[in-house]
Amino acid sequence: MSRTDWRDHGWHLIHTAPQAPALHMALDEALVHEVGAGRRPPTLRIWEWAAPAVVIGRFQSLRNEVDAEAAQRHGIEVVRRVSGGGAMFIEPGNTITYSIYAPLSLIQGLSFQQAYAFMDEWVLRALGELGIKAWYQPLNDITSEGGKIAGAAQAHRGGAVLHHVTMAYDIDAAKMLDVLRIGREKLSDKGTQSAAKRVDPLRSQTGLAREAIIAHMVATFRRLHGLADDSLRASELLQAEALARDKFSSAAWTGDVP
Repeated sequence: MSRTDWRDHGWHLIHTAPQAPALHMALDEALVHEVGAGRRPPTLRIWEWAAPAVVIGRFQSLRNEVDAEAAQRHGIEVVRRVSGGGAMFIEPGNTITYSIYAPLSLIQGLSFQQAYAFMDEWVLRALGELGIKAWYQPLNDITSEGGKIAGAAQAHRGGAVLHHVTMAYDIDAAKMLDVLRIGREKLSDKGTQSAAKRVDPLRSQTGLAREAIIAHMVATFRRLHGLADDSLRASELLQAEALARDKFSSAAWTGDVP
């Protein structure tokens, strides 16, 4: 298999109404399979969240990462994704999340580190045009002079790669520290003030509305790589809804690493 470039593919955009956390996990699995099987063109999906969530990585310990009582108290659902990496604290309106589903040929021959950097070049360009000096921080962060902006994760499925990124637009640092255990340990000696600094939201750096940042990101991808507007197919949604119900909402999957 020879390596392909962005422009060798006809990219499609999915940006639909807010959806439940478990359905987002399921859509990632369903859509990467569809792209790998050649039934869907390579796709950029912008997520909208219907509810707050903590998303833990495939191999993370549920107990070590999340304070279950605090999550319940704040009405935050805990879900486990198919990719590795760290826990993400999500609140609708405070987060920008996107997934790229691409043929493996796009990252053929690249190391993990090179693949992460390559898949995020377009978004670094978009942020730069908004006045944010951002760069790729190995292995899976996007950071800036103000602090970390985003975390990325990847998974290979069949003939495709899933690359997804969660960016902090705004953040309730106190609530995040209440729910995520790992943040507490890293920051307990420095207090909540530094939590806000460590993850620096895009809102404070740009002064722009979340929708304006997303619009510029999409326009940048379109300009660089080409992008046709699309929507979820009924068959894809049915497949994802079944996965959300039977797998991603189940205690067995979420607690797979206790």
